[in-house]
Amino acid sequence: MAHATARPPSAEEQMSEAPPDIETMRGVIDRLLDPDAVPETLPPAPGELETLTAQIRGHLALLLPEVEEAAGKLPRQSIPRFCALACVGEARERLRADPTPRYGGIPGHARRLARTLNAVCDHWEALTRVTR
Repeated sequence: MAHATARPPSAEEQMSEAPPDIETMRGVIDRLLDPDAVPETLPPAPGELETLTAQIRGHLALLLPEVEEAAGKLPRQSIPRFCALACVGEARERLRADPTPRYGGIPGHARRLARTLNAVCDHWEALTRVTR
């Protein structure tokens, strides 16, 4: 009789089991929104700005499903659920938007994404306190 061996979890399964690294996300947010929060740093240079924006996008891609899942555990009429899902919707709109000179160009776009990630982090923290 052949024994079935347990397969190791995929990278996606491992990522979904580990909680999001909110501290790291907040560090990137601070770098974009408050250069003084990171001692002895200057505002991001254009190349660094591109990297930070990509990091913010990646963090949002990881965190948005987590917030949706946590919000989904709350009752349908729950105000925290409604607010979190509205924030997720707005975050997706921001991710689809392109930088525009009218609103600060690439740096303005990066700051808007950072503020969005900050709000999503706040919702995740609040929801996981409620649902765990």
